[in-house]
Amino acid sequence: MSKPSVAIVGRPNVGKSSLFNVLAGMRISIVAPTPGVTRDRVFADAEWQGREYSLIDTGGIEFGTSDDILTKMRLQADVAIESADVILFMTDIHSGLTAADQDIAKFLHRSKKPVLVVVNKIDQPGNPPAGFFEFYQLGFSEIFAISASHKLGLGELLDSIISHLPEQNFEDYPPDTVRVAVIGKPNAGKSSLINQLLGEERVIVSETAGTTRDAVDSYFANKYGNFVLVDTAGLRRRGKVTEKIEKYSVLRANKAIERADLCLIMIDAIDGVSEQDTKIAGLAWNMGKTCIFAVNKWDAVTNKADTRKELSQQILTRFHFMSHTPIVFVSAKTGLNCDKLWPLINATFENGGYRISTAQMNEFITDAVILHPPPQDKGKHLKIYYGTQIGNYPIRIIFFVNDPKLTHFSYDRYLENRLREIYGFEGSPIQIIWRGRRKKDMI
Repeated sequence: MSKPSVAIVGRPNVGKSSLFNVLAGMRISIVAPTPGVTRDRVFADAEWQGREYSLIDTGGIEFGTSDDILTKMRLQADVAIESADVILFMTDIHSGLTAADQDIAKFLHRSKKPVLVVVNKIDQPGNPPAGFFEFYQLGFSEIFAISASHKLGLGELLDSIISHLPEQNFEDYPPDTVRVAVIGKPNAGKSSLINQLLGEERVIVSETAGTTRDAVDSYFANKYGNFVLVDTAGLRRRGKVTEKIEKYSVLRANKAIERADLCLIMIDAIDGVSEQDTKIAGLAWNMGKTCIFAVNKWDAVTNKADTRKELSQQILTRFHFMSHTPIVFVSAKTGLNCDKLWPLINATFENGGYRISTAQMNEFITDAVILHPPPQDKGKHLKIYYGTQIGNYPIRIIFFVNDPKLTHFSYDRYLENRLREIYGFEGSPIQIIWRGRRKKDMI
C-alpha cells in the first residue's frame, strides 16, 4: 500500500528538522551513514489518529543563490513538493514575515497542493503575538501557531494534515508481500528483466531509452514468497530531462523507491558503472532501502571471467558505501541467472529484518570495545554504556555514550563492519546513532 506523503519546506533555520523529529517520534533527520544526506530529503513514517503517511524533511529553500549546495537543496525541495500530497510551509515568529517567505509562498501557490503555514517558535500557541497574523498575507487560509521544540500546538496541525490526505488505496496483497523496485538508468533492461521474472510481457520493451513512462506494479507469488515488482522510468541526469513528461517520470521513479522494500539496481554490463548509476544507487541507499545489484546483458559479454572481476571492482570502488551489497550477473534477454534472483531477494530482505536482542547487543559492545577501543580526545575516552536496535529497513542502532562529540566516523565504520561480520545484513543500510547518557543512567 502506497502511503500519502507530507513534505516540510521553508527557508533555512525555521525549525523544519525539529518538527520532523517530533512528528516522526525520534531524532533521525540529522542522522545518516552517508556524508551529505542531511542536505537531501529525509524520510520517515508517521501516524495520527490511525492515518499513516510518509513524512519528508527538506533542506532550506533559498532562491537566487549561486551556491551549488544551496541550489541542490532547493532542487531536492522542488522534488519533495511535486511528489507530496500535503505541504507544511514552515516559518518562524522570531524572524517574522520575510521576503524569502513571500518568494516561497509564490512558488507554493503554483503547486496547487494543500499548503498549511506553520509559524514556529511561539511559546503560547493559544495566544500568539500580533506578528503571527502577518503571515495571512502569504495568501493561505490555514495557519498554525506551534512550538516544535516544546511540542505545543501540534494537535490542530495534525488534525488538518490528515484531513487533507487522499483516501488510501488498500491493495489486495498478502501482508507479507515484499515490494521490489527495479531501478536504473534508461535502457538498462529493467522492463525486460521484469518480463523475464514474470514470464510474460507486462511492460513495454523497446530499444529506445526511456520507453517506460510510468511505474507499473506486477504481483507475483512463488515458493520464495509474495512479491510486487515495480518497474520505473529510467532515472536520467537532470540536464537531459527536457520533456515535462520525463520530469514526472523521474518523480514517479523516486516515489517507487520510497514505497519499495527492496531495490534491484540494474547495471549495464556493456557500459559499465556510470555516474547515473552511482546517483541512482545513492538515492535508494539514502532512503534506507535494502539493495541488490543486477548486472544485466551478461549474455553479450565474451570474456566473462575478466569482466566479472573488472565490474565487481568498479562496483566496489564506485559504491564504496555499499560494499556489502550482493551482486548477481544476469541476462534479461536469455534468462541467464535470473532464477537466482528470487532466492537472493527473499534471503536479503529476510536478513534485513533480523532483530539484535539486548543480550546480544551487550555482548557485541563488550567484544567490539576489547578488539578496538573507542576514540579519545585530549585524554577523554568515549565510553559506550549500552546500545539498542530501534528499527529495521534500514537497520537503526542507538549507542548511549558519555559524550557523542568524542565519536569519529572511522569508529562508526568499524562498528558497522563488525555488525555485518556477525549478523550479515547484506544489502541493508545500517544507521548508527550516538546519544549522550549520564553514567548513572547506564544499564
